[in-house]
Amino acid sequence: MADARGRAPDVTAGSGDTSISAPPGTALRGVRALVTGGTSGLGRAMAHALARAGALTVVTSRDRRRAEATAHELGENVVGIGMDVRDDEAVQAGVDHLEARFGGLDLLVNNAGIGMRTVNPRFLTEPRPFWTVSPDGFRDVVGTKVTGSFLVARAVVPRMLRSGGGRVVIVSMNEHTMTRRGFVPYGPAGAGVEALARVMAADLEGSPVTVNILLPGGAAATGMIPEDATGEVRAMLLDPAVMGPPIVWLASPQAVHVHGERIVATEFENWRAEHAP
Repeated sequence: MADARGRAPDVTAGSGDTSISAPPGTALRGVRALVTGGTSGLGRAMAHALARAGALTVVTSRDRRRAEATAHELGENVVGIGMDVRDDEAVQAGVDHLEARFGGLDLLVNNAGIGMRTVNPRFLTEPRPFWTVSPDGFRDVVGTKVTGSFLVARAVVPRMLRSGGGRVVIVSMNEHTMTRRGFVPYGPAGAGVEALARVMAADLEGSPVTVNILLPGGAAATGMIPEDATGEVRAMLLDPAVMGPPIVWLASPQAVHVHGERIVATEFENWRAEHAP
């Protein structure tokens, strides 16, 4: 993607690997996208939407076999790779592999994260104070969301700058969730990654690489929801597919000049009417 601000090109998807191709005549034909944590939940929904729009889409998981299985389920223009976003060497090796195979990336969706269930399986009904959270549990959540987003962007963005442009989307959460009682470390991780995104956007102002924040607009029906959630709670959960339209649009030529924005998926159409050129 060589145009300023990462305009979507009209070239064959998956350049560098002729065994992978995007469906002809689709909106994102030629776009090469990386979705971290793309095997479930919001990440899988975004990967599915991007692939359906024609983008060559790479999904990551700590478990390579899970990533490959998800790619097989999502379609012929989806590739799965193993990548632990907390590990700088693993991230660099993964991005090197993708550049060698596909010639680069046009879109990075920093989505990888783990939820409150890892530190408190009953966090909705029995919230626990921060001092009961184990240091390892805290590090794992923050390391995956904040450090992982930093490491992957650190590996990808310089390559985008050298190639002439690209787009970065950071997946965040509602501000209420960031400061909710009993939500350490998940809430602080969300606050941290949103601050990171804003600094990244400031650092890249005036460059051909854009950075935007995307969040669902409420709790979504993903594996992060505890098993003991009531029927009333589950009835209020968003379909993860709500992330599809905004992520496809952010990867499209229409969003070429959109930078430093915070977009709520449930309010996307209204936001687009008010802000989009």
